[in-house]
Amino acid sequence: MLYAIMSNDVADSLLKRQAARPAHLQRLQDLQDQGRLVLAGPHPCIETETPGDAGFSGSLIIAEFETLNDAKIWADADPYAQSGVYSLVTVKPFKQVFPQ
Repeated sequence: MLYAIMSNDVADSLLKRQAARPAHLQRLQDLQDQGRLVLAGPHPCIETETPGDAGFSGSLIIAEFETLNDAKIWADADPYAQSGVYSLVTVKPFKQVFPQ
């Protein structure tokens, strides 16, 4: 089943994000290589894809896991979660309707 992993950043998370980014991206690449990643990306704090020093307010990942618990375990082990980038992480089942 698909699960949405929705994360909110702590204030001024940019330096923490930059430090943990390579390991975070590798985990996402592993999901993609397994054919389990639907989409992933951050929420810029301002209306641009390159917010610079404004940074990001959180992230969204939609990926396939066997169970909700598996998705939560994966999310808890994320380098961003481990390094204090996130203040809150919510994991919910997700039903994709579009695109088909």
